[in-house]
Amino acid sequence: MLHDHMESLARAGALKIEEATAQEISGLIRSGAARLADAGKDTLSPESRFDLAYNSAHVLSLAALRIAGYRSGNRYLFFQCLRHTLNFPDSQWRVLDQAHRKRNIMEYEGAADIDESLLEAIIRVTEEVAKRVLNRYSEKFSES
Repeated sequence: MLHDHMESLARAGALKIEEATAQEISGLIRSGAARLADAGKDTLSPESRFDLAYNSAHVLSLAALRIAGYRSGNRYLFFQCLRHTLNFPDSQWRVLDQAHRKRNIMEYEGAADIDESLLEAIIRVTEEVAKRVLNRYSEKFSES
């Protein structure tokens, strides 16, 4: 059953209803897992680790949205919809919201001051996203 909030976003045009394939989702999961693993490497610069962690969170959140049967071009919505797609607590998806804001500052203003505690929080939250996405993937595509 579709969540009312996500149905409203679809009616408003922010989300498109579109079924995903197991192949698409497994590719997203593979990409997110590889980036997450690399984000944990202390030998990389904090900026690189941040980029990897953020992009892992992004692709895994996209996977959650796709598993739920939606598509969007808005990165922020991927994170905001986690409360519906993965039953994610607000406190955790808001860490990814902070990361999104930091990413925009880095991308558009060139500021690259990475807070180590934010980086570790992003990695920790993204690990939870990965775990829940794998569970949803198994639930949805093992039925087929």
